[in-house]
Amino acid sequence: MRKPGKKFAAARQQVPERPHTLEDAVPLMQKVKFAKFDETVELALRLGVDPKHADQMVRGTVVLPNGLGTTKKVLVIAGAEKQKEAQEAGADHVGGEELVDKIQGGWMDFDAVVATPDMMRAVGKLGKVLGPRGLMPNPKTGTVTPNIANAVKEIKAGKVEFRVDKTGIIHAPVGKISFSAQSLIENAHALVDSVVKAKPSAAKGKYLKSVTMSSTMGPGILIDTAHVLETVKH
Repeated sequence: MRKPGKKFAAARQQVPERPHTLEDAVPLMQKVKFAKFDETVELALRLGVDPKHADQMVRGTVVLPNGLGTTKKVLVIAGAEKQKEAQEAGADHVGGEELVDKIQGGWMDFDAVVATPDMMRAVGKLGKVLGPRGLMPNPKTGTVTPNIANAVKEIKAGKVEFRVDKTGIIHAPVGKISFSAQSLIENAHALVDSVVKAKPSAAKGKYLKSVTMSSTMGPGILIDTAHVLETVKH
């Protein structure tokens, strides 16, 4: 196992090994940062579910109130009558089946894909290419929809897709470390609230087992789950 660097070790020593409220954790994370770039801030939520069972799969989307600090390149695959709507909404790449062929040829200059339902027969060919990258359009995440304009605008505004992995953990970004503390706190609350609302009925026992916040290069900070749950409830 790789030994952590001196800067990381020094930052970790400044983080008390106890649960923190988000109001305490965010300023602490910003204080101990040492990277020279604008790091992404992420939450890791460990859930009391077994993803091996389809009825315990947790996935969904949330539009963060303060965005992500980055603008995603959105690709729209739609019929001719919807392409103008996509362009007017701010999509970066718009087209029909010719884009499917282009992606099959290796082109991947985009961060999100939206498709109209009538194009899914063609888009389905891209499952092996887009699926492993988490880019395959899906009705459950609002990326297969006749309302193309709304889908594009939400992604541009900071829409985040989340999905529990095989270990029962959701990893999702909530902004940049350069954000104000309040903006990161609000984004984190929005994500937790959405994950809680996505709890499957088949999940038994404690659902939100732990929450950890970290920046790209920084140490993890344990979050007080009881406090954050009480906050989002109100």
